[in-house]
Amino acid sequence: MKNIKEILQERILVLDGAMGTMLQRYKFTEADFRGERFKDWKSPLQGNNDLLSLTQPEAIADVHRKYFEAGADIVETNTFSSTTIAMADYHMEELVYELNFESARIAKMVADEFTAKEPDKPRFVAGSIGPTNKTASMSPDVNDPGFRAISFDELRIAYKQQIEALLDGGADILLVETVFDTLNAKAALFAIEEVKEERNIDVPIMVSGTITDASGRTLSGQTAEAFLISISHIPILSVGFNCALGANQLVPHLEVLSNKTDYAVSAHPNAGLPNAFGEYDETPEQMAGQIKEYMEKGLVNIVGGCCGTTPEHITAIAELVKDYDPRSLVVAG
Repeated sequence: MKNIKEILQERILVLDGAMGTMLQRYKFTEADFRGERFKDWKSPLQGNNDLLSLTQPEAIADVHRKYFEAGADIVETNTFSSTTIAMADYHMEELVYELNFESARIAKMVADEFTAKEPDKPRFVAGSIGPTNKTASMSPDVNDPGFRAISFDELRIAYKQQIEALLDGGADILLVETVFDTLNAKAALFAIEEVKEERNIDVPIMVSGTITDASGRTLSGQTAEAFLISISHIPILSVGFNCALGANQLVPHLEVLSNKTDYAVSAHPNAGLPNAFGEYDETPEQMAGQIKEYMEKGLVNIVGGCCGTTPEHITAIAELVKDYDPRSLVVAG
């Protein structure tokens, strides 16, 4: 079977859409989040979507299935917040290994189902590694600019635990995503390199930053080019942007990456910008119409959706990419 690097030479790969948007359709209650196992847990659990891999695994598998059916080549594990740092909000730090392992196992099981049916279109699992809810390079206290809520080493240790469990559960790729602070991402990448060395393995790494406003910078103040330079010492599969902005606002930033890197370029934008109710209004047709510009300009190798996107959005994107060649890549070695 071809590996992902070979397939990227041939066509544009499709990443899945939003997990949270899909889970909202189930209208899970506090009791659903708790399940039998956590019914007496001391803190509220509703909203802890990653926990649903343990309490509602059929729903998680179902979401992955819908995205593969829609045409996705890669689905992301339900682990965006599965670090000890983010799970501290729910007093669930000790569940982190299990959360990542089970989420990866569920996604891999569904991916294998689809690969068995269509061996010429292998499906992949990307272990989702979110940014955590702490930032290593900025102070959360305006009165104390030197203060840091977390250290590089604390992040590295937390990420390492997540990475080991994702790999043990069957993740094919590691996706460091929604990067708003490049120092956090560097801690994750450092941890990945540690695990690769300890296990004597190679694993494809995707890195996806997030541009937070019209100035075209990440939350920690970097431009697209600075972000790229900051992570380019690590051997990665792809670099790109996701979240925060709609598809058309990402174009200039993707152009910068595409012009300046030999890595594959990825994009998984939101379905437009949220409305007054925090909902996303952009239809699959509207979003595909904007993403078409990525293809026409030859900017991307991997494309999918972030907040507000559904299998319907991914179907529209999957149909679109069939008509375009991927951005050309320099073949290493």
